[in-house]
Amino acid sequence: MRGDGRTVTSKALALLGAFESGPTALSLSDLAEHADLPLPTAHRLVGELVEWGALERDEQGRYSVGLRLWEVAQNAGRHLRDTARPHLQDLFSLTHETAHIAIRDGDEALYIDRIYGSTRVPRASRVGGRLPLHATAVGKVLLAHEEEWVREAYLAHGLQAATRYTHVNPGRLAAELRKVRNEGFATTQEEVREGSCSIAVPVRIEPHPAAIGLVMLSSNAAAMTRHLPTLRGVARRIEAAATRPQPSLARIPRRPGRQSPRPGRDTGPSS
Repeated sequence: MRGDGRTVTSKALALLGAFESGPTALSLSDLAEHADLPLPTAHRLVGELVEWGALERDEQGRYSVGLRLWEVAQNAGRHLRDTARPHLQDLFSLTHETAHIAIRDGDEALYIDRIYGSTRVPRASRVGGRLPLHATAVGKVLLAHEEEWVREAYLAHGLQAATRYTHVNPGRLAAELRKVRNEGFATTQEEVREGSCSIAVPVRIEPHPAAIGLVMLSSNAAAMTRHLPTLRGVARRIEAAATRPQPSLARIPRRPGRQSPRPGRDTGPSS
């Protein structure tokens, strides 16, 4: 086992990393094995994580992600999510299809928000979940509008097939990405889950360009493009909302009970 050279922080993060995929509840031995830690070390660190609220322990002695960690995680992408949410709701209301927004995080599409439709579509993503860029419509949009060297690096590292329909041939995918850039939208048909298809368009905002898309039953694939005007209109609204000035923190009233620094006292940098 690895032990030397690892900080306490890296060990704690390795324990939390066990919940990125797989079961939502894990035993102490599962956590220790995932983090490559001795059981006593894992027991001590997990106890501290439970005390802080990052993990919770159930009656069977299994651990799951704690509410406090979930609350902290909600701040990730919060501005984009809060900005896009009313427009994403409009997109759902106008199309009655599952709507979502994603950004690129490394070689994956990270889903910032999602509104589910009533139709039972094979589910592949969730809020905070990730999927391969080449297997999703939002991912193809994000990859198509990246710099050329990013696309070349992605295509060179070996593409995994999520289904038998996933496009994994680098030459074919490169041609498809050129078409996405030229036409301004991407589609998939059963490339990440059989039984579902998707369509997406870019949302050009800084510092994280995004993509919005719809997921529907694969039986509706032939009619996907009818939603393009709506998708593009919603994308423009999100872009406009994202560029509006945000309220200054100085104008936000302090919470009751918080005291201002005493006049003339140097409070030092905040960290």
